[in-house]
Amino acid sequence: MRLQPFNDRVYFPKWYLKGIRGSPTNSRSAVKKFVNLDTGTYIRFLNWMPAALHMPEPELIDHAGLDSTVFIRIYFLGVKIFAPITLLAFMVLVPINWTGKTLEAPAAKDLTFSDIDKLSISNVPLGSKRCDNPFEKVVQALCYSLFL
Repeated sequence: MRLQPFNDRVYFPKWYLKGIRGSPTNSRSAVKKFVNLDTGTYIRFLNWMPAALHMPEPELIDHAGLDSTVFIRIYFLGVKIFAPITLLAFMVLVPINWTGKTLEAPAAKDLTFSDIDKLSISNVPLGSKRCDNPFEKVVQALCYSLFL
């Protein structure tokens, strides 16, 4: 709340009740009450994230509340699911799609495409053994996400 100090009371009610934090309206001028003029805080405003991600769950619940703890758990679950799937896609699916020659075939002379279209499955010939592999990887990714 260093970026918008006037909203402190909304986002940190526990701190005000415990007396840990005071009101910014008491000690600041009228402009500083609504706008933070310190440009350094805009550069380092996400420095809290590593500490919050490594904080034990009971301490995080006491500090930020149950909703924040659940949000961080959902965030970690998303990373656990999508990071391996992304690596798999870049290592297996992208080379398969990129090396296909369907879009460059003589039968597709009037077809207009860009380099990004080469990454799609439409670049793999229909009925090809290479077309089965991406679908196998999708099934593997689904099984992996259900396992987590």
